Order: sequence, then C-alpha cells, then structure tokens
Amino acid sequence: MTTVVLPGRDGSLREHRLSPPRTWETGQFGSRVAFAAAHVVADPFGGNVPGAPAALDWDATLAYRVRLWEQGFGVAEAMDTAQRGMGLDWDTALELIRRSASIATGRLAAGVGTDHDTADPLTAYREQLAAVVEAGAQPILMCSRKLAAQARGPEDYQEVYGALLEEVDRPVVLHWLGTAFDPALEGYWGSSDVPTATGHFLDLIKAYPDKVDGVKVSLLDASHEVGLRRALPAGVRCYTGDDFNYPELIAGDAEGHSDALLGIFDAIAPAASTALRALDSGDRARYDEVLGPTVALSRHIFGAPTYYYKTGVVFLAWLGGFQDAFGMVGGLQSARDVVHLGEALRLADLAGLLPDPDLAARRWGRLMGVLT
Repeated sequence: MTTVVLPGRDGSLREHRLSPPRTWETGQFGSRVAFAAAHVVADPFGGNVPGAPAALDWDATLAYRVRLWEQGFGVAEAMDTAQRGMGLDWDTALELIRRSASIATGRLAAGVGTDHDTADPLTAYREQLAAVVEAGAQPILMCSRKLAAQARGPEDYQEVYGALLEEVDRPVVLHWLGTAFDPALEGYWGSSDVPTATGHFLDLIKAYPDKVDGVKVSLLDASHEVGLRRALPAGVRCYTGDDFNYPELIAGDAEGHSDALLGIFDAIAPAASTALRALDSGDRARYDEVLGPTVALSRHIFGAPTYYYKTGVVFLAWLGGFQDAFGMVGGLQSARDVVHLGEALRLADLAGLLPDPDLAARRWGRLMGVLT
C-alpha cells in the first residue's frame, strides 16, 4: 500500500495510507442537467505571473473538457473555475470558448461578462454576448463587478439585463454569485438584503421567462435556493452553484429539484457522473453512498477565502495526472498552503478520487520536499 506524509498546523507530520483506485460507472445521464465549470491548465513555461496575460497549455486544457463530456457533463466554459476575473483575461477566454466550441461533443455554455476595456456595462455585455453566440455556446450572463460598482439601485440592473434579454435570440442562464466568491459583488440586484435582492431577481425573470433557460445560484444557502427555485416560473431551471449542499439540492424533494452548474464537478467528475446515473435509475442509496464522501472534500476546497477554491481544483487535477505541472495563471497556485493541500489530498483519497495513487504520492512527495 502507498503511504504519504501529511503536515499539520502544529508542524507535526503523520502518515496516511492511500486507498486502491476506485472503479466508477460514468457516462451519460438524463434525470438532471449538470454542467461542470472547467478549470484551465496553465502553460508552465508561459510566464503566468501575477498580472501577466494568461498563457494556457491548450492541449491539456481541451483534453480535460473532452473528459467531462465523455462522463456526461455539459461544460461551463470561461467561468469562475477557469479563473475568470482572477487571471483569465477576456482575450484568452474568448479563444478558449471558440476552441471548446470547435471540439464540443456535449453541451457547452460560456460566461458573458464585462471584464474588458469598455466603460459602459451594457456595451461590454453586448460585445461579449455577441461573441459567445457567434461561437455557438449557450450564454451565461455572469455577474458584473463593473455593474455592481456603477448601479444605484435595482432599476439599473433591470435596465441592463432587460436590454440584453430583449435582444438575445436564445435562452440564457442568469448567474448570481455571492460575496463569498467575489466580495466586489456586494449588493447585486440592487440590495445587500438577500430576500430583497431575490425579489428584484425574480421580477426580471418573470418579465422574460422565455429568454431565461435557468438561473445559477451560488450563495451557499440551501434554504434560500429551495425557496427561489419554487418561486421560478414554470420551465425555468435552477442550476445549483452551492458547492456545500449540492447532493441534497440535486436530489430534491417532492416539490422539485435543482439541476447543477458546479465548480466542484470539475474535481469530482467520476463520482458525480456515477451518482447521477444512479439517480436516473431511482437508486437514492447508491447516489448518497457515492456523492456523500465528496462533500467534505468540496467544503474544504471551497473553505474561506472561498474565491481561492480554484487552487484546490487544479491541485487535484495535477495529482490525478491530468496536467503535467501544478501551476496556474496569475501564479494562483500559491493561494493555498501545504497543510490545506495535504488535507485536500487526504479527503480526495477518502472519496476515491485518486485514479493513480502511486502517481499522486510521487507528486505529493516532490511538492512536500519544496514547501516544507
């Protein structure tokens, strides 16, 4: 059996024995719509230092998306998990969207934002929306730091989003990212009071139900999400973005369920695919057995400060052999310390998510040798 040495906060070291690799039953599923927000693989020789333009390993980045499609997921492209707004600039994001669209074998949605050099949020949204539609991806209207900074009240959100929904020729996903993920989005939809903001959000959706495929909600509040999805117009999906409570929200209750658009699905794709296939056949016990152990891992990866969760996602991809180097655009691999990463390794092992334990142990040993 392969063992690794894990550090503690007190400077102690302890051994952990890795489990044998687990066999998963992955493939297409149908009872839920599930997107995995995919990470990007940095070019280790590309100068990905803080503030530099993103340089990607295109082969590894696109191969990871092929893997997600093969396991039944749609790919949510150029989103937060891909370091949008945290190292992934719009020019590179657009190239990524176009390249993904050219090889897509499953559903592809892509982030539309305002993160380029246009002062007016509506103009910026329009430019990115046109580019995403032209690429052939389903648009996800992401929350805008620029709009959050400029809006004076809910009427400004209604004006900008209303104009976009009037003009777009296909249903979009509306994106609500909470302040745990991005503190700059405080007061989005026109109020810092979540129930009040929810009312403004629902007013917009109810005005354009045929233009809204669904809403992606990342507030890390399961009870709020359940209330919101019950209030949505018929036919509008709720895509959970709750990386703390996703199993119960996706399983649902007698009154409905959430679909999914999750960053953690990048890291736990084999388990999530297996669980969703079990849900297709009505096997809730198998669903819970497979997905349950991933929750501790997800809560750890998305622990405060939550917006650095991308580091854990990329770390697990490196341990799994899906990329050659543990590096990130913007140098963000430094955003989590060795103790945090060691715990991520342990929890991934307990969830059966290390496809090659020997490789994971070798890579971890090299990293420990550098960081401790």
